[in-house]
Order: sequence, then C-alpha cells, then structure tokens
Amino acid sequence: MTGETARRPYDSARRQEAARRSRAAILTAGRELLLRDGYRATTVRAVAERAGVSPETLYKAFGGKPGLLKALWDVTLAGDDEPLAMAQRPQLQAVLAARDTHAKLRLYAAFVRGVHERLADLAALLAQAGPDGSQVLTVSEEERMTGVSAFVAHLADTGVLSADADAARLADSWWALTGPHLYTQLTAGRGWNTDAYEDWLTGMLLSDLQRAT
Repeated sequence: MTGETARRPYDSARRQEAARRSRAAILTAGRELLLRDGYRATTVRAVAERAGVSPETLYKAFGGKPGLLKALWDVTLAGDDEPLAMAQRPQLQAVLAARDTHAKLRLYAAFVRGVHERLADLAALLAQAGPDGSQVLTVSEEERMTGVSAFVAHLADTGVLSADADAARLADSWWALTGPHLYTQLTAGRGWNTDAYEDWLTGMLLSDLQRAT
C-alpha cells in the first residue's frame, strides 16, 4: 500500500505530461492540415493520425473539430498554450506598466500588430469554414471588445482618460481601429508593411484619445 501511494504523484505527473504532449501534437497537426487542405477536407481521423494519437484522444481533448478550431485560434492568438489570461501576459503587462501615454499606445499598437500577424492565415481559413468558423470569429470579436474595453478602463483608472470622457464610445472606436479587417486591408490590400501599420495605428489611437479627453 505504501509503495502504491508513493507511485501516485509520479504516475499523475507522467499522465499530465503525456496529455500535454498529445495536445501540442494535435494542435500542430491540426494547424498544418487545416492550412494545407482547408476546414472541410480536414477530418478528425487525419489530424489524429498525423499527431500520432487516436481519434478518441482528440475528442477527449477538444470535443471534436469545432473545439479544435477554437483551441487553435486561442493558442495562435496568445502565441502559446500556457494557461495565462491575455492581460497577464508580459506584452500586455508592459503596456499597462508604461507611464508615458505615447509609449503606452505604441506598445499597445505593437501588441495588436503581433496578434494580427499570428492570426492572419488562420482568419482567412475561418472565413471559409462555414458556421464553425463564423462562430469562432464571432466569439473572438466579442472577446476583443472585452479586451479593448478593459484597456480603456485602465486609461480611465490611471487618469489618462478624463472623468467626463465617453469611455464606451472610445472603446467602440478603438475596437474598430484595431480590428482584423483594417489590418488586412492596409497590409494585404494596400501593400503596407507591418511597421507602417503599427505607426499608423499608434497615431490613430493617440489622435482618438486626444479628441476624447
């Protein structure tokens, strides 16, 4: 009995590590096949075979192809699969810690740029993935609105935004300015490089903030 008790923490850690490796392998395989073959042509069985796991393992981890798609979007958005809220990640922590307003908005624009750079290919895929893709994009836009609103609230809390400013209107404006459609139109559509996009976005955010205050 003592020996069995002593083995349990080790066995648990080993199972958790195996589950982590399986999850990472499934996400990698899913991304490769989705971008190569498209959403409709990518089956659960194909992803599982490429990842070296059973279809049952994939279903257990993600609940099926729609769940895998949402998980892949979240991991790509964050840049990793660590269980850490976006606001707690180092890049956004640097934004919140910056005291100079221009520097704060520059860092925020750099964060937005990085998100769009990571998500561009996947966003194009989701736009053609039917109802499952539309659902992920809809939820993502709702989450993005929550994030932008939280940033505007931070500016109000730290005195950057005046007490009589319309914070909700500013959040709406910034949600539109930082959206994926403008990023795609200016980069893919008009040929801007991402440095130019970041400069433009910084200026637009600063100008909008000055009007609001």
